[in-house]
Amino acid sequence: MQTERSRSKLNKIVPQPEAIELIPESMARRYMVMPLEIKGNTISVAMQDATDIYTIEALEAHTKKRIEITIATAVEIQEAIDDNYQSYDEIEKHISNIPLSINTDEPQIALDSVSNAPVARAITLVIQEAVKARASDIHLQPEIDKLRIRYRVDGLLHDTITMPVNAATMLISRIKVLANMNIADHHHPQDGQFSVETTGNRSIDIRVGIIPTVYGEMATLRLLDKSKAVMTLEELGFLPESLTLYEKMLRVPYGMILISGPTGAGKSTTLYASVNSLDLIGRNVITIEDPVEYRFERINQIQVNPRAGLTFAAGLRSILRLDPDVVLVGEIRDSETAQIAIQAALTGHLVLSSIHANDAASIVFRLLDLGVEPFLVSTALIGVVAQRMVRRICPDCAKPREVSLIEEMMYSMENSEDKYPSITGRHKFMYGEGCKSCGNTGYRGRMGIFEILNMSDDIKALLLAQATPAQLRTQALKDGMIPLIKDGMLKVKTGITTPSEVLRNAYTVD
Repeated sequence: MQTERSRSKLNKIVPQPEAIELIPESMARRYMVMPLEIKGNTISVAMQDATDIYTIEALEAHTKKRIEITIATAVEIQEAIDDNYQSYDEIEKHISNIPLSINTDEPQIALDSVSNAPVARAITLVIQEAVKARASDIHLQPEIDKLRIRYRVDGLLHDTITMPVNAATMLISRIKVLANMNIADHHHPQDGQFSVETTGNRSIDIRVGIIPTVYGEMATLRLLDKSKAVMTLEELGFLPESLTLYEKMLRVPYGMILISGPTGAGKSTTLYASVNSLDLIGRNVITIEDPVEYRFERINQIQVNPRAGLTFAAGLRSILRLDPDVVLVGEIRDSETAQIAIQAALTGHLVLSSIHANDAASIVFRLLDLGVEPFLVSTALIGVVAQRMVRRICPDCAKPREVSLIEEMMYSMENSEDKYPSITGRHKFMYGEGCKSCGNTGYRGRMGIFEILNMSDDIKALLLAQATPAQLRTQALKDGMIPLIKDGMLKVKTGITTPSEVLRNAYTVD
């Protein structure tokens, strides 16, 4: 063994392919090491403990080389392994061994076929690669001449693997078996779920939806990583003043707080973080969700089941007889649920829920559209939050660069008192150039941008006076509300995200 190198960040090092081939992924994960470089009769590896003689001896015996050590943290090593060991070739090898067709009219024959090693291993590897890529969803989409497998990473879909179209039936059937679906039914939509243990003992819950298309059945797998289920309010991306305001709203003993945003905007994450910030020992917290994505201690969670008559409205009505202090309703979708939720907020309960609306002011009027009287809304509503998700700039490849004129103008407008500021000099903004850490996208991870409307006395008076959404929004801005796009541009100013990312997610025409 040679002496260790100086400590350095692994994400700045590009490992040699020859070094990666010399130490297989299973061994790298077992001993938590990352091969970096071969120089003659020496191979340099990253590991946590330079005094771990057993690991060093195992590596020397396997590689037949002397070991040079670079010290790194467990997190850095894990990320380096995920980034550099990819199993796409192995997936294709297993796919080539899959039978061309199965007889799905005979369920037992079909079950035996899709349980064989190549099919099972291929699906396992597809899931493992998705987890390593930080994907939230896997899409298996059959086309006329191929099966496309796509991963959704940081909110955007990326093509990853293309397979022969005749592999689609076997792969979809295997997913059906895992999710306890009807393997012989190819004509109706089906839903199910299953759990897997991936490398590093990470437990992943997978929610599956399958539906027939003109080219065969397509499947979408939602990956729910339990290790990332709990986030604090600070980690969501609130600006300091916005966080202070939102925490003040949560301290109100009873009333209603609503979160709004499109699908995938992080509403559930914000609701979970809000509940987990409360006193869970001294309060009875009950949720009703569709579906229950993550399970938490000290919280009573109820799954909506329309077939059994357990809808949001029916469940909420029953919850109120169980002495709750805090009620989380997954989504307010109809008039009945809205009415019961408002009554719960008026009778001494803190009610948290999500609702679909474009901005904070529209949330208030969405309740009116659902038939809730203005005086009830003004009395029960504590405040509302509109949110979106934007991608974070990858810290490993961030470089300053000039942007388009529209991005420059929107940034200047949101960070200037002048409505139409003149552009005298071009700013440079941080952008990711693309590297291995971020999959060459320039972004790694996401955060929220928020618009918080607090129900002030002036807002309540306007609501009772039947003001328009525009009037309500104008008053909210006077009260100090930070608009979505300005919240995003303030994060651009600190180098967290980019102007184009904010505009893509938050720009609206007033």
